[in-house]
Amino acid sequence: MSRILCVDDEPAILRLLAVVLAADGHEAVAAANGRDAIALAGRGGIDAVLLDLGLPDRDGLELIAALRKVSPAPILIVSARGEVAEKVAALDLGAADYITKPFDGDEVRARLRAALRQSQTARTPDGELRHGSIRMLPDRHEAEVSGRQLSLTPKEYAVLQALVEAAGRVLTHAALLERVWGKAHRGDVEYLRVAVRALRLKIESDPSRPEMIRNEPGIGYRLA
Repeated sequence: MSRILCVDDEPAILRLLAVVLAADGHEAVAAANGRDAIALAGRGGIDAVLLDLGLPDRDGLELIAALRKVSPAPILIVSARGEVAEKVAALDLGAADYITKPFDGDEVRARLRAALRQSQTARTPDGELRHGSIRMLPDRHEAEVSGRQLSLTPKEYAVLQALVEAAGRVLTHAALLERVWGKAHRGDVEYLRVAVRALRLKIESDPSRPEMIRNEPGIGYRLA
């Protein structure tokens, strides 16, 4: 069972989230404002945070940075503020995912499972990265899927490595572009699309229906 900090100023939403989380055996810890959220997160024992952006005492985007200072728990935004720019800002500030209200309980549980699974991406003492069927040895520039060796360009390898290291989280276009191509290319989304298309051809069983590298339209990519 995981303890999930739910931050929302609407009591009805907090009650609904408690029911949704209980279906997967999680315990909901409620906070109605940013002050209480920081205090609860700072005590430890929190495995993830579900955060509304419209809080009475401070803006939710500011709260992401404050929570990051007191807890390593993944932060999932659950908010009615669904503009793409708002989502990108939250993700770039360190949120793991973004769910728009009104939400579906099954979606919340699925997104939360993905965020909690990030700990399953393990780096061994010799530097090996593993996530699901993907195995990478960055020092040797080696990668395989289900035991099948992959032939990747340096850029394709760097994109896949970034996605594996953040498995379960959404990485924005800008974040991926800056990491792989440098700050000067934060806006060159076509570079990234080309690399992702090539990766899907090499790692997906059906590249036309990708199950591993998921697209978040207008925002970025995640590794399932």
